[in-house]
Amino acid sequence: MTFLTGFHAIEERIKSGHSCGPLLVAKAGPRAKEIVTLAVNNKIRLERTGAFELDGIAPDNKGIALQVEDESGKSDISLENFLADLGDRKDSLVMILDEITDPHNYGAILRCCDQFAVDLVISRNRRNAKQAPIVSQTSAGAVSWVAQAETPNLVRAMEDLKEAGFWIYGADMDGDPVYKLDLSGRTALVLGSEGGGISRLLREKCDGMVGIPSYGRIDSLNVSVAAGVLLYEVRRQCAK
Repeated sequence: MTFLTGFHAIEERIKSGHSCGPLLVAKAGPRAKEIVTLAVNNKIRLERTGAFELDGIAPDNKGIALQVEDESGKSDISLENFLADLGDRKDSLVMILDEITDPHNYGAILRCCDQFAVDLVISRNRRNAKQAPIVSQTSAGAVSWVAQAETPNLVRAMEDLKEAGFWIYGADMDGDPVYKLDLSGRTALVLGSEGGGISRLLREKCDGMVGIPSYGRIDSLNVSVAAGVLLYEVRRQCAK
């Protein structure tokens, strides 16, 4: 059993309509009381518990904790169904995550994906960060809203995207400056692991590599920060 403890994570999970509950309540300050009211309005069962007991179950709690049965509460969809539902849409934005192992980075990337209206996040079903409470809390609950597809074969997923008219760009510090590429239309971005970057097989399937010009002394941006910059540029171009 998994417990969410962050205020935003609990709030967004309840709003999303995904199954959850009960909401364990030990003590409720003003912010926690708002969430208790939200839970009652959404017919989420409440259970009163002592602070000591709640600390033993969910050590990082702020007086409340939401019990969830599934791993993440994310909005799951198959890539096949996603592509079928695209229809005649000319613009679509997909994010492919290649072995993002830090759950904090994973959650922060999902938060960026929510903010910049990414249509789908694709990841390998066994090789990415999956720690539900950390991902949910770091994403500020965005995990409950961002559509995600898991696959055992990212190379095949990229081939399916290409067949559907997507252009795929891998993020690399030595890639072409992001503002010089046309990222409108059906676009997919690939983010590699924190240490090794994009794997060779996936890199070979990319239509090009995209980079973020930087001027600091550290050699690269954190992967979640890079995700935000790249997604902003895609949306900027689409807004023209």
